[in-house]
Amino acid sequence: MMMKFACSLLFALFCSLTPALAQDNAPDALVRKVTDDVLTVVRQDKEIRSGNTRKAIDLVETKVLPYFNFQRMTALAVGRDWNKATAEQKTRLAEEFKTLLVRTYANALTSYKDQKIVYKPTKVQPDDSSVVVRTEVVQPGSQAVQLDYELAKQGDVWQVYDVRVAGVSLVTNYRDTFSQEVRSNGIDGLIAMLGKRNRELQAGSKS
Repeated sequence: MMMKFACSLLFALFCSLTPALAQDNAPDALVRKVTDDVLTVVRQDKEIRSGNTRKAIDLVETKVLPYFNFQRMTALAVGRDWNKATAEQKTRLAEEFKTLLVRTYANALTSYKDQKIVYKPTKVQPDDSSVVVRTEVVQPGSQAVQLDYELAKQGDVWQVYDVRVAGVSLVTNYRDTFSQEVRSNGIDGLIAMLGKRNRELQAGSKS
């Protein structure tokens, strides 16, 4: 349960960024503010906490913005096979992977049970182009789950491109499955597989 919630939190909180926040805050301050904002919504919404996946999806989808780097996330997940894809296939892969993440973590967001977030000290230098922001998800009676957020700076905007849960990359964790699908059925087969999974998640969503 703790791991499931941690996975949902890491995605939902960064989908709540705004351009102003991304430009005016250091990465660690940004993580703290957006986490608090997202959890405030979830705490106050009884329908989300009672399993309304549709409302959880709406909470995520309405706040997704371009600086959340789904293209880079998808490339990391696909690995070396990414270079085999055409421009059109890359666009379709990124869209399907984004939809998968939204639906998967919106489902998990409904498992919130008053977990608390502990923020670790982060050192960011003015000339840094990448940074790791470390937090922990804590709940009494359960072992804390560490979340490491990996961000890269594009111009004046920090973009999330990966998160590690208990040391495991959520993005590259898909790589073996994706590689096997590409070997068996090509890039189009991977796109079809993601589309099928998204339809299954949609069909199982509670509203």
